[in-house]
Amino acid sequence: MFPELNNLLNITPDKVEQGKLTLLCDAKTDGSFLVHHFLSFFLKAKCKVCFVALVQSFSHYNIVGQKLGVSLTTAWERGQLVFLEALKTSLDIFFQTPAGPHPLQFLREASARNLQPLYAFVQEALKPEDGGEATWRHPVLLVDDLSVLLSLGVRAVAVLDFIHYCRATVCTELKGNLVALVHDSGDAADEENDLLVSGLSHQSHLILRAEGLATGFCKDVHGQASPSRVIGVRAACVHSHMWIQNTGLADSTQVHRKKAKGNTQKYCHGFSLGDFSFILLGYFAFMFL
Repeated sequence: MFPELNNLLNITPDKVEQGKLTLLCDAKTDGSFLVHHFLSFFLKAKCKVCFVALVQSFSHYNIVGQKLGVSLTTAWERGQLVFLEALKTSLDIFFQTPAGPHPLQFLREASARNLQPLYAFVQEALKPEDGGEATWRHPVLLVDDLSVLLSLGVRAVAVLDFIHYCRATVCTELKGNLVALVHDSGDAADEENDLLVSGLSHQSHLILRAEGLATGFCKDVHGQASPSRVIGVRAACVHSHMWIQNTGLADSTQVHRKKAKGNTQKYCHGFSLGDFSFILLGYFAFMFL
């Protein structure tokens, strides 16, 4: 995990919020580093994790996880991690006849795109243990990424329904957390993508948006990120970092980021690397705004 991002969000593996839906959104950049961060974060927090991986293989996530201080293989062997590798299991759908309901059953359907089997898989993976003391802390569902479902022919409404039911089960019933990545194409003609991003934003408690630089390429800065918290209109501030607007959407100042080996460094607008190893958003948002 990235300590600077934890400081930005004011979270630690020992202090994990419960019942939250976190939306990871990227536009004109790769936001997968956020997925790797939260995967390693929740594993270190000793949470039970169900990871629906629609993009990469298990070995890919495991290699990146080892660089961030966690072993997915060990977590899987101990029962802490339930991993759905779509790239591998999807072959069973096309070349074999599943004995029972398959999480990716929608791939065989010509018209109806029903994600109910995928929801049933999540529900079974994160159900509480029968009797005795729980081995792991509250459950977590991590999805990478929802935009792939659109490219496979699933309608945005079906994806939103899937997240709605997962949120009701994981966040409300089990007091766990849900983290999902989605791509913002920025194409006004892509109505399905716009509907998905908008719908997920309304359901989310926290939105982490990673973007490419508006000015284009820069040697020392790889992109920018902006966290937003969706809260009630009665609140006045969040962690003293973010200004609350009347709409109930709390937006922080955008922060620049630079990829580094095993880490990601953050800088506020107008600052270059200089002699700083990293500059956190919380300090400068409070001092200069």
